[in-house]
Amino acid sequence: METEPISGRGGGVSRRRVLLGTAGTALTGLAGCLTRGEDSGLEGRIVIDGSNTLLPNSALVAEQFLWQNNQVQIPVSGSGTGAGFQQFCLGETDLQNASREISDDERELCRDNGIDPDEDILELEVVMDGIAVMKHPDNDWCDCLTSDQLEELWRNDSPIQTWADIDDDWPDEEISFYGRDAASGTFDYFTEEATGGVANIRDDYSGSPDTNVIVRGVRGNEDAIGFGGAGYYYENEDDLELIGIDDGNGCTRPTSETIEAEDEEDRYTPLARPMYLYVRTEELSREVYREFLRYYLENTRETAREVGFYAVPEETVSNQREKLENAIEEHT
Repeated sequence: METEPISGRGGGVSRRRVLLGTAGTALTGLAGCLTRGEDSGLEGRIVIDGSNTLLPNSALVAEQFLWQNNQVQIPVSGSGTGAGFQQFCLGETDLQNASREISDDERELCRDNGIDPDEDILELEVVMDGIAVMKHPDNDWCDCLTSDQLEELWRNDSPIQTWADIDDDWPDEEISFYGRDAASGTFDYFTEEATGGVANIRDDYSGSPDTNVIVRGVRGNEDAIGFGGAGYYYENEDDLELIGIDDGNGCTRPTSETIEAEDEEDRYTPLARPMYLYVRTEELSREVYREFLRYYLENTRETAREVGFYAVPEETVSNQREKLENAIEEHT
């Protein structure tokens, strides 16, 4: 497997799979009892939860940080963006992985628990990702969908039941729909961008908190379609194919070129998205917390590509570093 992104994949897709399997267990076990790595003198525990999609990046950053600071504990879990914010706003976790911005309801939940989202939480943009629309490899009729077709296919009151309902030349076979469930930030972003409304999605699709379940569903059914983080597609590209999206600038698919493109006309729209790390500013008083965040931003462009994501622009990283340092100065 290549070490640089080629044809849209982060080189370390197999690395991503390992991290998905070990995060929350192996990283916890490694922390605090390593017989390898370096003892920098830093100690402490940082609990990370939230987006299942962003989990591999945070898990890799944590693993690398632990090699240099082997008396630190960093359990990383992926309960989903929505479920993670529930914990974060209750003060149960230290860092929140998020595949979308915090919602108004979640901001209110934080306020209800004595956490001011404007003063006590810092949002850092750390990774770019694309949501892949996937099909079975034997589907040789649907190569690309327009944004209008994508909306009609997935919206709540969609009349579409068969492929022929989209195009008369396509098979008159019932479509099986797979996607992330309502606890997922991927679900929130997809439904809003693809259908134009929050949670505006058909009620006859099979939703799952685990993108691997979606992958298995699509690769097992010639008439299936599904959506999930692009990294999961590239883990399984021998068994799946991508459906391109035409948002008015031609048919595009999630690749390193289209996700990281600076020119809007070249970008994978509307399904390219930034992903976030939410910081509890009161924790910035802890040295281990500050140093981990600095390390995260210093390395996230490289780790993102290693686990099948895409790098945010260097200018964005620079802006996030400045934002973090200003917060550190204010809260220490």
